[in-house]
Amino acid sequence: MDARTLIRLHALGRVALGAGLTVAPELAGGTWLGRAARRPATQVAIRALGARDLAIGLGTAYAAGQGYGARPWLWAGILADATDLAATLRARDDLSPLAVAGVGLMAGGSVLLELWLRAQVD
Repeated sequence: MDARTLIRLHALGRVALGAGLTVAPELAGGTWLGRAARRPATQVAIRALGARDLAIGLGTAYAAGQGYGARPWLWAGILADATDLAATLRARDDLSPLAVAGVGLMAGGSVLLELWLRAQVD
């Protein structure tokens, strides 16, 4: 599998996550934030986070498909994922250990993958 295909697959995963957070914030955000995801005010932030991931994923997938311009989108993903990881670690005492581990693996792994992919394209 070449780097651009991997970029597109990763981006489509981000699109799916973003869509889930946007459409069903209580369900999709509940694993991460627990009972707090039930509150309407929290759902505003979850939906905004979902829209961010949806936009980054669509932009990344489109650029990878065009054959150029993926690096800025990968940088956006790196920044978003690193922020998610840092925020989760900072609030780890108020989150479930499973949520912290899950976000650590998902966001941390995503940052590492995107850094590697960034070096492979453009």
